[in-house]
Amino acid sequence: MYRIEKDLIGELEIPAHAFYGIQTQRGINNFQISGQKLYNFPSIIKGLAYVKWAAVLANYELDLVPEPIKDAVVAACKEVLTGKYDQEFPVDMIQGGAGTSTNMCANEVIANIALEIMGHQRGQYQYCSPHDVLNCSQSTNDAYPAAIEIAISLANTNFATQLQALSAAFRAKGKTYEDAIRMGRTHLQDAVPMTFGQPFNGYADSIDIEIENLATAAANCLEISMGATAIGTGINAVPGYAELCTRKMIEVTGLPIKQAKNFIEATPDTSSFVSYSSALKRLATKMSRFMNDLRMMSSGPRCGLGEINLPPMQAGSSIMPGKVNPVIPESVNQTCFRVIGNDLTVAFAAEAGQLQLNVMEPVILFSILESITIFGKALEGLRTKCVEGITVNEEHCKKMVLNSIGIVTALNPYIGYKNSTTFAQEALTNSLSVYDLILEHKVLTKDQLDTILNPKNMTQPNALLKI
Repeated sequence: MYRIEKDLIGELEIPAHAFYGIQTQRGINNFQISGQKLYNFPSIIKGLAYVKWAAVLANYELDLVPEPIKDAVVAACKEVLTGKYDQEFPVDMIQGGAGTSTNMCANEVIANIALEIMGHQRGQYQYCSPHDVLNCSQSTNDAYPAAIEIAISLANTNFATQLQALSAAFRAKGKTYEDAIRMGRTHLQDAVPMTFGQPFNGYADSIDIEIENLATAAANCLEISMGATAIGTGINAVPGYAELCTRKMIEVTGLPIKQAKNFIEATPDTSSFVSYSSALKRLATKMSRFMNDLRMMSSGPRCGLGEINLPPMQAGSSIMPGKVNPVIPESVNQTCFRVIGNDLTVAFAAEAGQLQLNVMEPVILFSILESITIFGKALEGLRTKCVEGITVNEEHCKKMVLNSIGIVTALNPYIGYKNSTTFAQEALTNSLSVYDLILEHKVLTKDQLDTILNPKNMTQPNALLKI
């Protein structure tokens, strides 16, 4: 069953059940590219609904939309926000037209929902027009970026919750193993001792820093230019609309939205998206490094470092029986690479703006929301399938510390650099223990040596011991 709708190109059959209309259908027909649809990213649908809600409130107060239509549109926007109509947004995330297909999809869906609320049939746009009502005082060029900005803010809030949970998991692991000693390494060579609590807490603190950095970047995205319309001049927007619409957006979203100072500057500018994407990339580089650590510390089980055990998640080889691989950290590594690649896409797209508009915003939106989505899923899996189940081989790690050359660094203040170097060389050359050599040469007593090499004295600043 179909209904017929008409635009400047001609007539088109629209599925009778669809709440979207002809502009959306043309977008569906024209852009079958990524396979990722608007409905795969609910935050942009919510962003669009908030924009249309605020706009109709402003237009009503300016006597541009009658009250019955305003009420129906507001009710329709609230319905869209529930997620009930997500499947009515089937346009590909990558599209030409600077987001026009997306903006018109929102206009058509909300208009048709409003029509049914008012007792009319879908497609009877003479009673509530996608153009004259839902797009009143707007252009895709101000409504679409505003929706993106809200979408990023909403998506970041959820992402921050996932990051906080991961930080807490690392911190809990740090508490569990706060006294478990291990050998620190630089250049992949033995360095000086530390506890397992220190790197685990370090991961947690680092994630907390990135949560704040992402929040700052997301907040910087909330500078909107509603009322700029096509190119920033405000054509077809009445005086006072821009300020009023901004206030209404603050009211309906509860977000700290600000009005751009200069609409001509703001309309083609996508630098806030570049900054947010860069913040995601910064987090990705850190998380990938953390995964490298986990994979290396868990290497073995017999012929690697063997310091920690990761939860076994699946058989690791089709040919080597008994092999178990660090598949969860590996998947996070790969996700991080994708996020870093998406950031490059955002940078290229931001640079590709021309004159009064950047028409590449759809791929910016796609890249950022994809990064947040896959990153969040990967880190959720990391927390539940890996970090929470990590165990430490404490005795093995303690033996490696005591048998290492690195502990000689702790002896420097007591026996001097020259003597420490001599003992280190002898121990390394003859495969001997520094600990045993010190006792053999009676440089220090066993009690003195044990005190100096106490894990707490080696893993934090301490006043020199009296020996």
